[in-house]
Amino acid sequence: MNWPAGRALAALVIFAVFAAAVFLFWPEDLYLWAKAIHVIAVIAWMAGMLYLPRLFVYHADVPVGSPQSETFKVMERRLLRAIINPAMIVAWVFGLWLAWRGFAFHGGWLHGKIGLVVLLSGVHGYLSGGVRRFAEDRNRKSSRHWRIINEVPTLLLIAIVILVVVKPF
Repeated sequence: MNWPAGRALAALVIFAVFAAAVFLFWPEDLYLWAKAIHVIAVIAWMAGMLYLPRLFVYHADVPVGSPQSETFKVMERRLLRAIINPAMIVAWVFGLWLAWRGFAFHGGWLHGKIGLVVLLSGVHGYLSGGVRRFAEDRNRKSSRHWRIINEVPTLLLIAIVILVVVKPF
């Protein structure tokens, strides 16, 4: 196992042990801890989702096989595997648990939020494909395309936050 993947795995194990300790020793505070963990995971996920397409913008403008291209490949792969993927998983797991425990999946705003998070997950999948295409030197998208894609997670984030905080329906 390479070093970044090992660190990500170690972080996930520490996180799992911490979550288990909260569940065992402070069950009355579990909901609040779950909410905090969910928010932290969402912040990490969004940071990666905003940074990865920006890397693609610059990567698309460098020659294939150049030292810069190879550096971007490493940065993109590590960002996806060590930050974005684990953060998305934690955000989904704790988010679904919070929706079940706190709201029993009731509320139109919650259904809207989940729908937008599904769309965000689709963007995540699209960006994962971008990492794979860049790694294989098969990217055919321009830097302009990636600049436009860079705005999609931001728009989804704005809509999700409004639904969660304002609960308009």
